[in-house]
Amino acid sequence: MNRKTLVLPAVVGLLAPVLAACGGSDSGGKSGDAIVVGTTDRFTASGDTPAPIDPAYAYDVGTWNILRQTVQTLMVQPRGDGEPEPEAAESCGFTDTGNERYACKLRSGLKFANGDPVTAADVKFSIERALSLKADSGVFALLSTIDTIETQGDDQVIFHLKTADATFPFKLSTPVAGIVNPKDYQKNKLRDGFQVDGSGPYTMQAEVSNNELVKATFTKNPNYKGLLKPKNDKAVLESFKDADAMGAALEKGDIDVMTRQMSPEQIRKLQNDTSGAINLVEMPGLEIRYLGFNTDAPTVKSKAVREAMAQVIDRSALVSKVYGSQAEALYSLVPATITGHSNAFFNKYSDPSVAKARTLLNKANITTPVKLTLHYTTDHYGPATAKEFEVLKEQLNGSGLFNVDIQGTPWDKFRPAEKKGAYDVYGMGWFPDFPDADNYLAPFLDKDNTLGSPYDNTEIRNTLIPQSRREADRLNASKSLTTIQDIVADEVPILPLWQGKQYVATRDDITGSEYAMNSSSTLQLWELGRGVSG
Repeated sequence: MNRKTLVLPAVVGLLAPVLAACGGSDSGGKSGDAIVVGTTDRFTASGDTPAPIDPAYAYDVGTWNILRQTVQTLMVQPRGDGEPEPEAAESCGFTDTGNERYACKLRSGLKFANGDPVTAADVKFSIERALSLKADSGVFALLSTIDTIETQGDDQVIFHLKTADATFPFKLSTPVAGIVNPKDYQKNKLRDGFQVDGSGPYTMQAEVSNNELVKATFTKNPNYKGLLKPKNDKAVLESFKDADAMGAALEKGDIDVMTRQMSPEQIRKLQNDTSGAINLVEMPGLEIRYLGFNTDAPTVKSKAVREAMAQVIDRSALVSKVYGSQAEALYSLVPATITGHSNAFFNKYSDPSVAKARTLLNKANITTPVKLTLHYTTDHYGPATAKEFEVLKEQLNGSGLFNVDIQGTPWDKFRPAEKKGAYDVYGMGWFPDFPDADNYLAPFLDKDNTLGSPYDNTEIRNTLIPQSRREADRLNASKSLTTIQDIVADEVPILPLWQGKQYVATRDDITGSEYAMNSSSTLQLWELGRGVSG
């Protein structure tokens, strides 16, 4: 096999996956071997996070990628993106003209992996459990438009919503809406540790060391009934300490697939490799990175400080120095490929300007240089994060208006500290729960937001977000969505930086790699198979 690039059928509204650097391989392995997938995601149980993979708690892309293999949802996002489709449900839909009553009928014969039947009562239990536990991860807020849940018989579930929510079908495709067995999950308590049970395509066996999940073995669930069609009987997800260790394992053939997060250097090397045994797949990506602010903190409480940072930071230079062609500057919380996007920050601030930033600070009587610490996580968003924050520090300090230090912290300490408001300014990433503009705005700006941010704009919360959710045609929601983005650019509770592409690298006997991840960075292990190396 000696192809350089393969362009696959386009994803609606997004770029098509691109396959490159495919060469012959002697790694092969037998067709019945488990497919081993590498990741740098870390899965740690601690006093702050005792239940990292309980569906009522988990709210990051890594833990969701475990749950999506094991815990079934009523709806699922299809392989090529687009509108969600019934999964545990046989059918689902709004039954009124106001998008406030949503009814689902379960597939017949649904069973949990242990053989227990899945009933409408289990769906009601699971979702009400997530809502009542109100985990501090904030994931329950995805279901906040639910008023009551009604069941009719064993197979009918009816959701009565507080207000119209055209995005509700997407929310039922997320792991917080996952169906769990009341025998395994207590109603009033999170399930500690790394055990997970459900009715999804796989069961999972965890290998744990020092309170950290280091390997998860997924075995095809013989009781599974749903939309997905697993192309393998067993897959293993192995957690590596860094991208270099993961890359070395792929080159040696110890793993078959390398997922997030590769380093920019690894990606460039594979892009230029025309004769190796490894395929690199460039896939549509909707990941964003941003700076968050504790708007109650004295250092950044003044809007002028946040505005001045928005005016100084040069996104294009940041992306060029750190990520090259693997990312692009972002001027809104909503990525450029999502309906409703606007370049709100560019419209307000235009090109970077120290003079304009100085004027903003002078008008607010802010003494310069403003002393700040930018916090980032060392092990959650990839190895380039440290360099990214070095560049941000250089840009801000180079203006003469700021005196910035940077501090990196491992994710298991970083995330709890951020949620408690310990950081004035911090770097975060977002992988969407579903590909809609609402999911780039409400999780950060609505009540019970995922950041625990004190920022509260009543127009956004009480008028604009509900208004946008009434529109089933998302183009019709653009006016409300654009107004939200303009307010964010004006008040800067969050400062968007860039949006990125995503990549998967595989040994050349692995099939289905172009569908291994969707645009929301959902790991779809069921798409992977083992073919013949060439």
